[in-house]
Amino acid sequence: MTGHHVLTWDVTASGGLETAWVEIGHDPAGPAVLRGRGRAAGREPEPYWLSYALETTGADFVTRQLTVRVEDAHGSRELELRRSTAGGWTVDGGARPDLEGALDCDLGLCPLTNTMPVLRHALHREPGEHRFLMAWVSVPDLTVRPSRQTYTHLGRTAAGGAVVRYASEGFAADVEFDADGLVTEYPRLARRIAP
Repeated sequence: MTGHHVLTWDVTASGGLETAWVEIGHDPAGPAVLRGRGRAAGREPEPYWLSYALETTGADFVTRQLTVRVEDAHGSRELELRRSTAGGWTVDGGARPDLEGALDCDLGLCPLTNTMPVLRHALHREPGEHRFLMAWVSVPDLTVRPSRQTYTHLGRTAAGGAVVRYASEGFAADVEFDADGLVTEYPRLARRIAP
Protein backbone atom coordinates (compact mmCIF):
# COMPACT_ATOMS: atom_id res chain seq x y z
CA MET A 1 0.00 0.00 0.00
CA THR A 2 1.65 3.19 -1.16
CA GLY A 3 0.36 6.42 -2.55
CA HIS A 4 0.03 10.15 -2.43
CA HIS A 5 -3.41 11.59 -1.79
CA VAL A 6 -4.84 15.10 -1.79
CA LEU A 7 -8.11 15.08 0.13
CA THR A 8 -10.64 17.79 0.90
CA TRP A 9 -13.46 17.43 3.41
CA ASP A 10 -16.49 19.60 4.05
CA VAL A 11 -16.22 19.67 7.84
CA THR A 12 -19.82 20.16 8.87
CA ALA A 13 -18.97 20.04 12.60
CA SER A 14 -16.88 23.22 12.29
CA GLY A 15 -18.75 24.85 9.40
CA GLY A 16 -15.51 24.81 7.42
CA LEU A 17 -13.18 22.91 5.12
CA GLU A 18 -10.00 20.87 5.47
CA THR A 19 -7.48 19.83 2.85
CA ALA A 20 -4.80 17.23 3.58
CA TRP A 21 -1.79 16.08 1.58
CA VAL A 22 -1.16 12.47 2.61
CA GLU A 23 1.53 9.91 1.86
CA ILE A 24 1.00 6.29 2.86
CA GLY A 25 3.83 3.87 2.27
CA HIS A 26 6.99 2.40 3.67
CA ASP A 27 10.21 3.87 5.02
CA PRO A 28 13.36 2.68 3.21
CA ALA A 29 14.02 0.56 6.31
CA GLY A 30 10.67 -1.15 5.84
CA PRO A 31 8.04 -0.09 8.41
CA ALA A 32 4.65 1.25 7.37
CA VAL A 33 4.29 5.02 7.67
CA LEU A 34 1.76 7.76 7.15
CA ARG A 35 2.79 11.37 6.67
CA GLY A 36 0.26 14.13 6.35
CA ARG A 37 -0.01 17.86 6.40
CA GLY A 38 -3.23 19.77 6.33
CA ARG A 39 -4.95 23.10 6.58
CA ALA A 40 -8.42 23.82 7.87
CA ALA A 41 -10.67 26.81 8.34
CA GLY A 42 -13.64 26.61 10.67
CA ARG A 43 -16.42 28.84 11.97
CA GLU A 44 -17.47 26.79 15.02
CA PRO A 45 -17.09 27.11 17.97
CA GLU A 46 -15.47 30.37 16.73
CA PRO A 47 -13.69 31.32 13.49
CA TYR A 48 -10.19 29.85 13.25
CA TRP A 49 -7.41 28.77 10.89
CA LEU A 50 -5.44 25.63 11.58
CA SER A 51 -2.43 23.89 10.04
CA TYR A 52 -0.92 20.58 11.09
CA ALA A 53 1.79 18.07 10.25
CA LEU A 54 1.53 14.41 11.23
CA GLU A 55 4.16 11.71 11.05
CA THR A 56 3.95 8.07 12.07
CA THR A 57 6.81 5.65 12.56
CA GLY A 58 7.75 2.11 13.41
CA ALA A 59 5.42 -0.71 12.53
CA ASP A 60 1.74 -0.14 12.10
CA PHE A 61 1.33 3.61 11.69
CA VAL A 62 2.13 4.57 15.30
CA THR A 63 2.25 8.33 15.88
CA ARG A 64 5.71 9.86 16.11
CA GLN A 65 4.78 13.53 16.09
CA LEU A 66 1.87 15.90 15.55
CA THR A 67 2.45 19.63 15.30
CA VAL A 68 -0.50 22.02 15.13
CA ARG A 69 -0.83 25.78 14.78
CA VAL A 70 -4.11 27.62 15.30
CA GLU A 71 -4.95 31.26 14.75
CA ASP A 72 -8.18 32.87 15.97
CA ALA A 73 -9.44 36.10 17.52
CA HIS A 74 -7.39 35.37 20.66
CA GLY A 75 -4.08 35.12 18.76
CA SER A 76 -2.07 32.11 17.68
CA ARG A 77 -1.20 28.91 19.54
CA GLU A 78 1.10 26.02 18.72
CA LEU A 79 1.23 22.44 19.93
CA GLU A 80 3.94 19.82 19.63
CA LEU A 81 2.77 16.33 20.56
CA ARG A 82 5.42 13.58 20.47
CA ARG A 83 5.56 9.88 21.20
CA SER A 84 8.94 8.30 21.87
CA THR A 85 9.94 4.86 20.62
CA ALA A 86 9.67 3.73 24.26
CA GLY A 87 6.00 4.84 24.33
CA GLY A 88 6.29 8.02 26.40
CA TRP A 89 4.35 11.12 25.31
CA THR A 90 5.26 14.78 25.64
CA VAL A 91 3.15 17.87 25.04
CA ASP A 92 5.30 20.91 24.23
CA GLY A 93 8.24 19.12 25.85
CA GLY A 94 6.46 18.21 29.09
CA ALA A 95 5.92 14.55 30.02
CA ARG A 96 2.34 13.24 29.89
CA PRO A 97 2.19 9.91 31.73
CA ASP A 98 -1.63 9.92 31.45
CA LEU A 99 -1.19 9.18 27.71
CA GLU A 100 1.03 6.12 28.27
CA GLY A 101 -0.30 3.18 26.31
CA ALA A 102 -1.67 5.32 23.48
CA LEU A 103 -0.33 4.62 20.00
CA ASP A 104 -2.21 7.36 18.15
CA CYS A 105 -3.04 11.01 18.26
CA ASP A 106 -6.58 12.14 17.42
CA LEU A 107 -6.84 15.73 16.23
CA GLY A 108 -10.35 17.02 16.85
CA LEU A 109 -12.47 17.70 13.74
CA CYS A 110 -9.76 16.08 11.55
CA PRO A 111 -10.86 12.98 9.59
CA LEU A 112 -7.27 12.02 8.74
CA THR A 113 -6.37 10.97 12.28
CA ASN A 114 -9.02 8.20 12.19
CA THR A 115 -6.89 6.42 9.57
CA MET A 116 -4.01 5.06 11.66
CA PRO A 117 -5.95 2.54 13.83
CA VAL A 118 -8.00 1.44 10.81
CA LEU A 119 -4.86 0.72 8.76
CA ARG A 120 -3.07 -0.96 11.67
CA HIS A 121 -5.86 -3.48 12.15
CA ALA A 122 -7.04 -3.62 8.50
CA LEU A 123 -10.55 -2.60 9.60
CA HIS A 124 -11.16 -1.18 6.11
CA ARG A 125 -10.78 -4.75 4.79
CA GLU A 126 -11.77 -7.29 7.43
CA PRO A 127 -13.92 -7.80 10.54
CA GLY A 128 -12.72 -6.85 13.97
CA GLU A 129 -13.32 -4.68 17.00
CA HIS A 130 -10.50 -2.89 18.80
CA ARG A 131 -10.32 -0.57 21.81
CA PHE A 132 -7.76 2.19 21.97
CA LEU A 133 -6.40 4.92 24.19
CA MET A 134 -5.82 8.06 22.10
CA ALA A 135 -4.01 11.34 22.69
CA TRP A 136 -6.97 13.54 21.78
CA VAL A 137 -6.38 17.18 20.81
CA SER A 138 -9.26 19.63 21.22
CA VAL A 139 -9.72 22.21 18.44
CA PRO A 140 -9.29 25.15 18.43
CA ASP A 141 -7.88 25.44 21.98
CA LEU A 142 -5.28 22.61 21.49
CA THR A 143 -5.68 21.03 24.91
CA VAL A 144 -4.64 17.36 25.02
CA ARG A 145 -6.34 14.65 27.04
CA PRO A 146 -6.57 10.84 27.01
CA SER A 147 -9.59 9.44 25.16
CA ARG A 148 -10.84 5.85 25.15
CA GLN A 149 -12.26 4.85 21.75
CA THR A 150 -13.61 1.73 20.07
CA TYR A 151 -13.50 0.96 16.34
CA THR A 152 -15.73 -1.85 14.98
CA HIS A 153 -15.80 -3.09 11.38
CA LEU A 154 -19.47 -3.25 10.28
CA GLY A 155 -19.08 -4.36 6.67
CA ARG A 156 -17.52 -3.72 3.28
CA THR A 157 -18.75 -1.10 0.81
CA ALA A 158 -19.38 -1.54 -2.90
CA ALA A 159 -16.42 0.79 -3.55
CA GLY A 160 -13.97 -1.58 -1.82
CA GLY A 161 -13.75 0.20 1.51
CA ALA A 162 -15.70 -0.38 4.71
CA VAL A 163 -18.01 1.12 7.29
CA VAL A 164 -16.43 1.24 10.75
CA ARG A 165 -18.30 2.26 13.89
CA TYR A 166 -16.41 4.80 16.00
CA ALA A 167 -17.52 5.05 19.64
CA SER A 168 -16.19 7.22 22.48
CA GLU A 169 -17.73 8.61 25.66
CA GLY A 170 -21.36 8.20 24.65
CA PHE A 171 -20.82 9.30 21.02
CA ALA A 172 -20.97 6.86 18.11
CA ALA A 173 -20.83 7.26 14.32
CA ASP A 174 -20.68 4.80 11.44
CA VAL A 175 -17.73 6.13 9.43
CA GLU A 176 -17.13 5.18 5.80
CA PHE A 177 -13.53 4.56 4.70
CA ASP A 178 -12.23 4.05 1.16
CA ALA A 179 -10.03 1.15 0.02
CA ASP A 180 -6.92 3.02 1.26
CA GLY A 181 -8.33 3.44 4.78
CA LEU A 182 -9.12 7.16 4.38
CA VAL A 183 -12.40 8.72 5.56
CA THR A 184 -15.00 9.45 2.89
CA GLU A 185 -18.00 10.09 5.14
CA TYR A 186 -18.08 10.76 8.88
CA PRO A 187 -21.68 11.48 9.93
CA ARG A 188 -22.09 14.75 11.85
CA LEU A 189 -18.41 15.58 11.31
CA ALA A 190 -17.20 15.59 7.70
CA ARG A 191 -17.79 14.45 4.13
CA ARG A 192 -15.10 14.14 1.51
CA ILE A 193 -15.49 16.41 -1.51
CA ALA A 194 -14.81 14.71 -4.82
CA PRO A 195 -11.65 16.00 -6.57
